[in-house]
Amino acid sequence: METVSIVLFLLLAVVVSGAVSRMLPVSIPTPLVQILLGGIIGLSTSHRVELDPELFLFLFLPPLLFLDGWRIPKDELLKDVWTVVELALGLVLLTVVGMGFFIHWMIPAMPLAVAFALAAVVSPTDPIAVSAIAARVPIPKRMMHILEGESLLNDASGLVCLRFAIAAALTGTFSAGAAALNFLWVAGAGLAIGIAVTLAVSRVKAWVTKRWGEDTGSQILVSLLIPFGSYMLAEHVHASGILAAVGAGVTMSFAEISRQAMAATRMRRNSVWDTIQFTLNGIIFVLLGEQLPAILEGAHQTVALTGHSSPWWLAIYTIAIIAGLAILRFAWVWASLHLTILRKAQPGAAMHSPDWRLVAATSFAGVRGAITLAGVLTLPLVLNDGTDFPARDLAIFLAAGVIVVSLVVASVALPILLKGLTMPPEPSKQAEEDSARIAAAEAAIQAIERHQHALAEHHGEADLYVTVGGRVMDLYRDRIEGLNGHQVDEVRAGKRLAGEFGLVAVKAERETLARLVRDRQVSSEIAHKLTRELDLAEARYRG
Repeated sequence: METVSIVLFLLLAVVVSGAVSRMLPVSIPTPLVQILLGGIIGLSTSHRVELDPELFLFLFLPPLLFLDGWRIPKDELLKDVWTVVELALGLVLLTVVGMGFFIHWMIPAMPLAVAFALAAVVSPTDPIAVSAIAARVPIPKRMMHILEGESLLNDASGLVCLRFAIAAALTGTFSAGAAALNFLWVAGAGLAIGIAVTLAVSRVKAWVTKRWGEDTGSQILVSLLIPFGSYMLAEHVHASGILAAVGAGVTMSFAEISRQAMAATRMRRNSVWDTIQFTLNGIIFVLLGEQLPAILEGAHQTVALTGHSSPWWLAIYTIAIIAGLAILRFAWVWASLHLTILRKAQPGAAMHSPDWRLVAATSFAGVRGAITLAGVLTLPLVLNDGTDFPARDLAIFLAAGVIVVSLVVASVALPILLKGLTMPPEPSKQAEEDSARIAAAEAAIQAIERHQHALAEHHGEADLYVTVGGRVMDLYRDRIEGLNGHQVDEVRAGKRLAGEFGLVAVKAERETLARLVRDRQVSSEIAHKLTRELDLAEARYRG
């Protein structure tokens, strides 16, 4: 019962954090509000959440990384693939090595392997935290796509590096050659397993649906099980479960194109995954806040490990790590953007350096968040010989400090840097969209005509089929004419006005339906059905 109560308190804190962050007059990132609420929970109750590292890793990371891989825009990722790879792989390796030696030099009491582990967990960035920070100052789309792609890949690369660092700490030995060969197996097998599991499950789902129909609840549940199944299978063969979840998510988007689910299934599944993403990210930050009082209580014991007596040394170490991460990221982003410009420059053309604010904004956007916390909490409690894992509390404290400070700094700096920042203009995709709409409309008209003929041959009453089919085809012909005509702007303006009028009409329908329900003139079943139809209509008008 105690565990259930704690879980309910955590969920309530996640719900309240969303409302509080919207009520505040100043833009405070939701993760900071969640950390504060978690701290209140930790101070107001004697109960403590005891986290099992392996269970924590298994419950939180696979679904989050799977969803990131599923939803990331693939075309935009490929457009800046070299920049993303440079940030996600090159910068992570530089951070792990550079910050690992720096942390060990700064805190000699922390073993080198543990310092590398801490550097590995602070290397991944968190785009969700960035989105929360920049909610009132929109991030340019291209920058956000780069940050999303970087986060997806550096989550995996950082956690794989963490795995090797923990293994070195447990065994006390490390071989670069053996680690490189092991990395090829861990990464390659993990990705292959994730891809294979998703493709196999998609084919089985398609076969079952074709023969016996589709059950929405089962389809949603299967999508929830895929990341966990991929993770468990990969870990069973000593490959990377993290990369398996990422590979499964990326493959899921391609598998869905050829094996479409019903519209109702897709809508409900998206809603379920949105809720899971919000809940898991929120619980992670609330847990950080809940753990902070206990971490701070042991600050004197923790700082004693460093050979000092004042707890302020922990703040100094945190700021030093933040400064080191910022310097490395700024230098790497500057070099990466210059290399990108150099690769794309025409022979003989003059070189244009990127705006310093662009480099700074991209650097400050490297906020640490859920993955960093999830990673550091997976540090083992004991070594192979049963002794306590060295400097575990210190590593958790420093990682938590990096998360909080990076969120605060970015929440102040990003809106200032992004205000008025102009990115290179993106090519318009309107022509591509119009072409796709025309092709789809023409195919729809041909399908309706074929269906008209088929119905007339089997049932007669050709006039009825011609009349009804003609009404539907006129809608598609109007779409084609509007997209092909010379008054495209007027047509689009008309669509916007139609959407505005439609929203006004839907609002009136909702008010009338609510009155009918209050007056007991409509049953709850009919009210639910009409409400769902109004929801779909409102989504269509707002789209």
